[in-house]
Amino acid sequence: MKIAITGATGQLGQLVIQALLKTVSATQIVALVRNQSKAESFAKQGIELRHFDYDTPETLVPALTGIDKLLLISANEIGRRTPQHKAVIEAAKQANVPYIAYTSLLHADTSPLGLAQEHRETEALIQASGLNYTFLRNNWYSDNYLTGIAQIVESGVVYGASQDGKISSASRADYAEATAKVLSSTGHDHKIYELAGSESFTKADLAQFISLASGKDVIYQNLTAEELSQGLTHAGLPAELVHVIVDADIQTAKGAMFSDSQELENLIGHPSTTILAQIRTALSAS
Repeated sequence: MKIAITGATGQLGQLVIQALLKTVSATQIVALVRNQSKAESFAKQGIELRHFDYDTPETLVPALTGIDKLLLISANEIGRRTPQHKAVIEAAKQANVPYIAYTSLLHADTSPLGLAQEHRETEALIQASGLNYTFLRNNWYSDNYLTGIAQIVESGVVYGASQDGKISSASRADYAEATAKVLSSTGHDHKIYELAGSESFTKADLAQFISLASGKDVIYQNLTAEELSQGLTHAGLPAELVHVIVDADIQTAKGAMFSDSQELENLIGHPSTTILAQIRTALSAS
């Protein structure tokens, strides 16, 4: 059996491959990469590398030849995902790939998040393709809240516009473990998994956890969406990313990031990593 991973050198892709290597041989894994020089560590482990570029259609079908299971990790170019994903799905059909797993978004069919539309469109394309499939609908990555944690500790403030909205996020590694479990086992055809963390927290809880882990006073300051947008723009973030972050906080306040689903925990066989544990790890590495 050959399992191919798109975006293999990305943050999630690397973790999926690490998790897969615990249960399958390296010779069963194919890393689909745009830049093979970034994937030399895979080659050294015996993993096959294949050139795969969404924007170069002629690379797609040859790269998928002989593949039994394909993991399509959602592309990172927001606004271009649907046509890129469509090209991959069409190539999978032409290469006679029988099965595709797709990393989607929690409750993609009903989510109010702006990011959800391209996931809905991709899911529809996969369902119309005739391929066997599994949708791994991942909630937010806890890792997203830990970017620049040293600066957060220094400033003593977590900023946001999520009010007291609950967040059921999980670590990227937890989602990768669940993905590897689905790819390396059977019984997942035509299933949709709503994947979320075992515990939920608010941004105020996040500030308290950072205080606990760092020994420094950290508070949560709730802003209006406009104030948060202005602050992020002033900090130098690109407009597209500012929009995603602000939209996420607005929808968090309305409940979009909360889930009591236990499907992630059930797939990986243990509770997801707590945000406190991740904060401690992040601080030790900063």
